[in-house]
Order: sequence, then structure tokens, then C-alpha cells
Amino acid sequence: QVQLVESGGGLVQPGGSLKLSCEASGSPLKSYDIAWFRQAPGKEREGVACAKRNGDKLYYLESVKGRFSISRDDAANAVYLTMNALRDEDTAAYYCAPSRCWNSAVHPSTPLGRGTQVTVSS
Repeated sequence: QVQLVESGGGLVQPGGSLKLSCEASGSPLKSYDIAWFRQAPGKEREGVACAKRNGDKLYYLESVKGRFSISRDDAANAVYLTMNALRDEDTAAYYCAPSRCWNSAVHPSTPLGRGTQVTVSS
């Protein structure tokens, strides 16, 4: 069973950038579709993006299209979420997980881990 650990979160000003990392152990990442999710206090969890095994990339939030980019490096056993032009509303805990990804929906296949906190504030 693959285990994933998120890192790279922090405090950033509006308009800034962060690159989140999702590093795998226990099983090769290339066997899984991997998605990023986020959850802000008092709000429901949102699927952000998915990097599929076949190389396809799916984005689920209109608000992040053109600003966020998902990538994967199977040799490094890692998936990344590069976030540019960050906004206050991007503030949330971000999680990665093996997932089932469709064009219009994404569901984690395992419980989410500890996540990494992203805070966008001036």
C-alpha cells in the first residue's frame, strides 16, 4: 500500500507562489492516479487536480485553472502542485491521495493524511 506525505505549505502573500510536494513510499507511485484535495475550515473538501498514470492532468476547480499546475515524477516517486498567483481563498489544508479520477469528479481511494497548510494573507 502506498503511503503519501505532503510538504511545502506555508504563509504567502496574495499573488505569491508555492510548490507542494507529495512523496510516496511503500509502493511505486506509477501504479496510481494521484490527486490533490484541499479543505478550508468550515468548508467541504474540494478536489483540486489529478495526475493520472497515463499522463493526463485534470483540474476540478475553475478558480485554479491557469494558476495551478499538477505534475508527477515517477522516478522520484513524487507528485507536485505548483500554485501561482495565490489568493486569500486558496487558504486551506492541502492533501494528496491515490484517487479515482474522472473528467468531472475525483474521489480519494484512501483516507487523507496529515496534509500541508497553505495560508495566503497579507
